Amino acid sequence: MREPGGGVVVSVEAVQEALAAEHAAVWTYGLVSAFITQQGAAVAEGATAHRARRDTTERWLRDQGATPTPPAAAYLPPTPVDSAASAIAALIAVETDACVAWRGVLERTDDATLRTSALDALTTSAVRATRWRKAAGLTPLSITFPGTPVG
Repeated sequence: MREPGGGVVVSVEAVQEALAAEHAAVWTYGLVSAFITQQGAAVAEGATAHRARRDTTERWLRDQGATPTPPAAAYLPPTPVDSAASAIAALIAVETDACVAWRGVLERTDDATLRTSALDALTTSAVRATRWRKAAGLTPLSITFPGTPVG
C-alpha cells in the first residue's frame, strides 16, 4: 500500500465504503424480494449484480493486502418495507447509495483499472435506480450526475 499522492491507501478506504454499500444492496434486494412480485426478474438481476460486485470488491481489497469489512447483521431502510411501493423506495435508496459510494472511489483513486470498475459500478447502479424510479412513477427518472448530492 502506498500513500504519496493519495494512491492505494485512500483507494482502500473508498473501496471499503463501496463494499459496505454493496453489502447493503445485497441485503436489501433479499428483503424486498418478498414484496415485489411483478418485477421479480429485475429484483433477481439486481441482487445477482450486487453479489458479483461485492465479490469482486472483496477480491480487490484482499489483493491490496486489506481485510474486507464484513456485512452488518441487518440494515435499516429509509422507511419500513411493508409493500411493493416501500420495497421499490428501498431499492431506489440503496442504488443511490451505491452510486455515491462508487463515485467516491472515482474521486479518490488514480488507478485506471479501479477507476474503470468504479465507473461501471456507478453506471449500472444509476441505470437500476432509474428503472426503479420509473417503476415507482417518480420524476425525474434519472439524476443528472449520479452519486452527487441533489439540490
